Amino acid sequence: MKALLDTHTFLWWNLKSPQLSDTARNFIANGRNQIYISAVTTWEISIKYGKGKLVLPEPPEKYVANRLTEHRFLALPIQLSHTLQVHKLPDIHKDPFDRLLIIQSKMENLPLLTADRTIARYEVEVIW
Repeated sequence: MKALLDTHTFLWWNLKSPQLSDTARNFIANGRNQIYISAVTTWEISIKYGKGKLVLPEPPEKYVANRLTEHRFLALPIQLSHTLQVHKLPDIHKDPFDRLLIIQSKMENLPLLTADRTIARYEVEVIW
């Protein structure tokens, strides 16, 4: 199976956080699953790190790259087709990062691993 990680899911996985659900943890740990990280997630991490709202053991460019390699996660680029569909989403979620992840999830047919209950109100498959 394939799935897309929300930003907090990516961070919680790497921090071995107890906030990560058992379902999400088992899904990510299953070597048969393909786990995607969106460029949206790396963008959000970089912004939060730069503002001092996210502490990482190394700069984001190293932290993310090392974890993608270590866990064999796949990169999902942001396409123009993704950005041009965001306006079609109901105005339920205000976070622009999450709105783009929702569109990517829909368009790429990737379930989204997220604890965000607001995202679950959209027509996307959520695994948690």
